[in-house]
Amino acid sequence: MEKKEIPVTGPEEEKKEQQHVENDPIIEEIELLHDEDFAEEATEITEETEMNKSKAGSSTEELNKLTTDLGEMKDKYLRLYAEFDNYRKRTLREREDLIKTAAQDTLKSILPTLDDFERAIKAAKTAGEESIIEGIVLISEKLLRTLEQQGLKAMESDGQTFDPDLHEALTKVPVPSIDMKGKVIETIEKGYYLKDKIIRYAKVVIGQ
Repeated sequence: MEKKEIPVTGPEEEKKEQQHVENDPIIEEIELLHDEDFAEEATEITEETEMNKSKAGSSTEELNKLTTDLGEMKDKYLRLYAEFDNYRKRTLREREDLIKTAAQDTLKSILPTLDDFERAIKAAKTAGEESIIEGIVLISEKLLRTLEQQGLKAMESDGQTFDPDLHEALTKVPVPSIDMKGKVIETIEKGYYLKDKIIRYAKVVIGQ
């Protein structure tokens, strides 16, 4: 039986075979194509990544813009609502004031007549004409009651501490008592309210 010889590859033969493979143009072309495909794929991945980043950045900008627009619209709505609410309240107050003081001008024009009645009563008392006094007093009281039904109310000033929000000082006079200083000594012309609103200030003399 014959023995088959198994070829033994030594280091030199392996080196020659490796050089042969490295110098093979087909192998080199395959490796070149592989490198180009890898480079192209890497480029595509990079471009896709950059595109995704760009899209993400664009989405973030759009979200920020929408958030800002929403905040501005909300602020505008709140300011508009506040302005409307103030307008509504102001209109209601004006309407209430108009209802309360609808007859203000008419009643105010009658006040000098009341003043004349009071002067006439004082003059009649001085003259001693009691019958005239009684007639004038009755007419004056009747007129005053009619005006009071419309919301008119006389202001009490005599003996009160002077208040610039209620009184108009015509003059000052010396007083014997310290307690009377700064107080109304005499009311020259009465003040009047119309439904708690002052329509005429009292003209007074105050002590000093």
